[in-house]
Amino acid sequence: MSKPLKQIHLAAHFPGVNNTTVWSDPAAGSHIEFSSFAHFARTAERAKFDFLFLAEGLRLREQGGEIYDLDVVGRPDTFTVLAALAAVTDRLGLTGTINSTFNEPYEVARQFASLDHLSGGRSAWNVVTSWDAFTGENFRRGGFLPQEERYSRAQEFLATANELLDSWRGDEILADQATGTFLSDAKAGAFVHQGQHFDIHGRFNVPRSPQGRPVIFQAGESDEGREFAASSADAIFSRYATLKEGQAFYTDVKGRLAKYGRRPDQLLILPAATFVVGDTDEEAAELAREVRRQQVSGATAIKHLEFVWNRDLSGHDPEGPLPDVDPLVGEEHISRGRAQVRMYRDPIAIAREWRELAAANGWSIRDLVINTGNRQTFVGAPATVARTINDFVQADASDGFILVPHITPGGLDAFADKVVPLLQEQGVFRTEYEGTTLRDHLGLAHPDAGSPAGRVAS
Repeated sequence: MSKPLKQIHLAAHFPGVNNTTVWSDPAAGSHIEFSSFAHFARTAERAKFDFLFLAEGLRLREQGGEIYDLDVVGRPDTFTVLAALAAVTDRLGLTGTINSTFNEPYEVARQFASLDHLSGGRSAWNVVTSWDAFTGENFRRGGFLPQEERYSRAQEFLATANELLDSWRGDEILADQATGTFLSDAKAGAFVHQGQHFDIHGRFNVPRSPQGRPVIFQAGESDEGREFAASSADAIFSRYATLKEGQAFYTDVKGRLAKYGRRPDQLLILPAATFVVGDTDEEAAELAREVRRQQVSGATAIKHLEFVWNRDLSGHDPEGPLPDVDPLVGEEHISRGRAQVRMYRDPIAIAREWRELAAANGWSIRDLVINTGNRQTFVGAPATVARTINDFVQADASDGFILVPHITPGGLDAFADKVVPLLQEQGVFRTEYEGTTLRDHLGLAHPDAGSPAGRVAS
């Protein structure tokens, strides 16, 4: 008997402010005006996507002591944007990244419970920590927690937030006008938490929301992060965009679920994916090449090379050869707050590898950055893109994708209008929403008050 077709989950990531977002394209709009967020969200809902996702940046990144030139437009506060979007959408899930290092459980629990009420049960929380002292300078702790304390705080943060959310069972409000009785339990919302990081007690002032708790997302790649996803998360972001790598990650994480008493369908694996859609495969491939060159200008190529070299390379020609000088290795880095600093842990080896690639292919600095950076995940005519996405999901390389267009806010339109109908024709993607909450869209149960609280890792 043939295996039944899996249903594909699709979400939309409002593009971040970095070189993958081509803000200079004439079709691009604002990253801060509400009209951009509204257009993007309405497109995702029109296409029956599961949710919209917002990332978070708590400080503008710097390079050479100056704000990184592709970050200058910033990003409004996540909760403010999601709450506003709740008013212009009806079914689309609303997912935000909220940092556990520089917030407090009571405030975050109250904000997500409020968003869940305002949206009719569509909130989700991507739980993250902060890794760098640079970001910490914006906050009262004046720095950042050591890794072991950061994860310990994050684990207790999520558990404490769940305790607050569960302090209301959901049946306390009677609002009986005849008797004048509002609450059936005068102790509703009472909580006491004593732990290493939080010692709080009082009353949680938001009654239990439609979902009970927000859907929990996690993005960790480490072994500890995979364990958290298996034990407590509802979905995990994956960075694997090839079929073989995706299948290996999928098998590993799903294989950890049984020891926590969970089924494979209780954790979704959703890689981020970029795309370029054209009328033909050839047109899409040419468009993809143009997009890559837009994403990596000469100035951007030099900035990216500085991530590895840790030197001011502004005097180098981006269309010329790589520097002869080796990278500077040390604790102080020219690129503050950028994840690439952690990625390139052996800059001398990376520089050696890049010089070899450049020599073998005749690449300039810009050519190298274009060809070694992230490529579009899906490129082709609508039928090609739809088929490739479906192949990934049916082959258990993912449960769906979080799509990241390179243009804001209209970059999702072509996918919604041309690719989604083909997936619907194949019977692997919904034509209408069947439920009202994000948990309904994702096929997740609504948790009972008092069920096990989660922990977090990265």
